[in-house]
Amino acid sequence: MQKKSLWIRSPLAILADSPGGIVVRGGRIAELLRAGETPSAPVDEVFDASQHVVLPGLVNTHHHFYQTLTRAHPQAINKTLFDWLKALYPVWSRLRPEELRLATRLALTELLMSGVTTTSDHHYLFPAGLGEAMDIQVDEARRLGMRMTVTRGSMNLSEKDGGLPPDSVVQDEDEILADCERVIGRYHERGEGAMIQVALAPCSPFSVTRSLMCACGELAEKHDCRLHTHLAETHDEDEFCHAMFGMSPLDYLEDVGWLNDRTWLAHGIHFSDGDVQRLGRHGVGVCHCPTSNMVLASGQCRTRELEAAGAPVGLGVDGSASNDSSNLMEGVRHALMINRLTYDASVTHLDALRWATQGSARCLGRSDIGEIAPGKQADLALFTLDELRFSGAGDPIAALVLCGAHRADRVMIGGEWRVVDGLPVGVDVAALRAAHGEAARRFL
Repeated sequence: MQKKSLWIRSPLAILADSPGGIVVRGGRIAELLRAGETPSAPVDEVFDASQHVVLPGLVNTHHHFYQTLTRAHPQAINKTLFDWLKALYPVWSRLRPEELRLATRLALTELLMSGVTTTSDHHYLFPAGLGEAMDIQVDEARRLGMRMTVTRGSMNLSEKDGGLPPDSVVQDEDEILADCERVIGRYHERGEGAMIQVALAPCSPFSVTRSLMCACGELAEKHDCRLHTHLAETHDEDEFCHAMFGMSPLDYLEDVGWLNDRTWLAHGIHFSDGDVQRLGRHGVGVCHCPTSNMVLASGQCRTRELEAAGAPVGLGVDGSASNDSSNLMEGVRHALMINRLTYDASVTHLDALRWATQGSARCLGRSDIGEIAPGKQADLALFTLDELRFSGAGDPIAALVLCGAHRADRVMIGGEWRVVDGLPVGVDVAALRAAHGEAARRFL
């Protein structure tokens, strides 16, 4: 069925030079209108956006959906990364398919309500019985109409091999690679407007073997898909890499063939000046995870230097057990604050919004999203300023970040409204909360 054309007319403010609004046709942005202009051809519908601030749909480039089941877990709070992981791996080993489905549905719904139109999820946990994890995630993303980069994560270096995770949550390399091939063949869409794409994502240097890293790199090259992993998140990881591999985390990345523009990294905190320049030269993306980095006291990402060197910088909420939220609009505000503390007040709300849109799109290898411009996908997040927190605000776009916006009033994906009046279309939020809360009690 042909999508209706729409004029989003006269927005209160918009992150583009188009005060007259946006014309959407066929799921794409067809025109940007100056003040007083009207569409060049008739439209089916007109939406009065005079009370709305319009942003490109936000793009989340790092998450762990299953962790919504273990937020503020009493065994893991007030710990740094390695101790946090050691506390939670045995808990996560009990994850079953029906619980992953609820966790995925809840995380996607939270993201959507915060203005996210495209997300990735780094799922690397495969205890017995969870072999169809990727199929569950694709199904849930399709139900909500969200774009998603499904990362087929993996772990095969367990405690008995000198790694961090317990034996119960890792898989054999052959099993991992066979499923990577299956998931790519079944779900990976190429080209503009793709709804589901696949990336390969061995978890981290301390949970996968060198052999698996190399094999995933070769598969990504063969199938033209992207690569993702955690890197340089903590000083403990740096020490582990030197002890295990005799080199730094970035040297290890290059050694396994991952230092290229297919790759985007989660966190990317502890890089030297030389590391930053190498990342920029090779076009490696970095997903800045400000909230998680602060919760786990991991450190501060060198966003300014990375961008100056040419590395794409995106934004991610990270797992809901190291953020306790799946709200990227909240993450935009946190990114602004921590980067002002890291650098100075010349870091602006526009920088943080750029990371969450254009920068994140670049990390995912996409040029068709992340910007309000003719020809781009009609992925939009519309916010109102009718809450008390916004009263007195002068600059509407800055107000979203500085005053703490956290919930979109409307969200459009591919020209279709997916959030209306603050609620996701077709989702019973109260029922989802009850079912997810019941499932989470099993992990206490």
